[in-house]
Amino acid sequence: MLKKSILTILTLLPVLAQAQSAWSLKSCIEYGLKNNRSQAVYANEKRAADAKAKEALAGYLPSISLNGEVDNNIKPQTTVIPAGVFGPEDVRVAFTKKYNTTATAQLDQTIYDQSLITGLKANRYNKEQAVLNQQQNDEAIIYNISSAYYQIFVYHEQLDLLRANQETYRKQIEISRLQVKKGTTLQKDLDKVTVDYNNSLSQTRVAESNLTLAENQLKFEMGYPINNPIQIDSTSANNAIHISNAVLPDTSAFAVGNRVDYRLSVVNSKLLEIDEKRIKSGIFPKLTAFVRYGGVGFADNLGPSFSGMTDYSVVGLKLSFPLFDFFKRDAQYKQAKYKRLNAIENLKLDEGKYQLEYENAKTKLLKEQSNVENNHHNIDLAQSVFKVTDLQYQKGTTDLTDWLNARNSVKEAQNNYVQSLYNFILARIDMEKSAGSLKTFYSSLQ
Repeated sequence: MLKKSILTILTLLPVLAQAQSAWSLKSCIEYGLKNNRSQAVYANEKRAADAKAKEALAGYLPSISLNGEVDNNIKPQTTVIPAGVFGPEDVRVAFTKKYNTTATAQLDQTIYDQSLITGLKANRYNKEQAVLNQQQNDEAIIYNISSAYYQIFVYHEQLDLLRANQETYRKQIEISRLQVKKGTTLQKDLDKVTVDYNNSLSQTRVAESNLTLAENQLKFEMGYPINNPIQIDSTSANNAIHISNAVLPDTSAFAVGNRVDYRLSVVNSKLLEIDEKRIKSGIFPKLTAFVRYGGVGFADNLGPSFSGMTDYSVVGLKLSFPLFDFFKRDAQYKQAKYKRLNAIENLKLDEGKYQLEYENAKTKLLKEQSNVENNHHNIDLAQSVFKVTDLQYQKGTTDLTDWLNARNSVKEAQNNYVQSLYNFILARIDMEKSAGSLKTFYSSLQ
């Protein structure tokens, strides 16, 4: 029994080690890039693009068709041979039997089809589009996991501050309770401190609930089992966003080609251009070669119509030249033309839009960095004021109202800091997104 228990523990050790180990942001993203369910969707889209390319190529490969037919001429059709051909009177004759069987095998080979040739050029861009869609999904996973990960860190930071406040209020409650017993202070002063302490407890419960929600969001973005616990590496997170050591992305230049969504728009414009040319190519004739081999049988009974079949073979060329579909084709061509022109205009609009997003993100990042530094400094100032006020209150040179106001100033400074901290983190990720460098950001993580 003991041996069995030891074996069970040894078996579970790797699982327990993984469950207890803290997750860094890089390990979370790495896990998400492998396990997020959307990855399977875009992998299938890439396979579909490969299959679509083969389908387009198949139009220029030989095709073979087999056909068979059995006719039961219940009442065979007759025709009339005029009098004077085989005799003085008209002769009615049927040029078939009751059963007529045919079987053919035909090979067709396209020799020239300009619209098909033009359409084959789209294969390259369809594959490129599928690859870019997958890259865009990777960036979305990186962005969403980073946002959820740092949200968890901020809630941990908030909880640490709230619990420190609770301890301060708790100690003051004990002091005020003794003062009430001694008659040196009023019960209402104790009640005031108790109210602030209870408010702090409520804020803590809200923060704990928000933390759970943020952890669930992170698990969802990672494709991690929702019921399994997860612990983030708060040290890693702190190092990654510590303001004094913050390494901001290079803001010296912006290349719109780094944006995956812009490259997708370029590919889409190329596909529309090919579609326009393909429709226009419909005016050219199509040349096809074919080889046909078959057999024909006629008999009054079904069996002999098969056994008595005579074979034949044909080799030929077929030229198809569209004449009366001009108006339809012209309308389709104009639709494709204007779609392509709009795609080009949208590309120009996108260039300006992405440049604007980049400049705004850069400005916001610098502003939020300044806010975090200021709010962190304000915490130090508020703490300093509170220490002086607390000392004065203990010596009886100030009242409880001043003490509570000073403590509330500390809480307000802490709340401002926590909010600005998350805003800074989000601005940093938005900056990477607007610059098209989310994968570089992921690669640079430790």
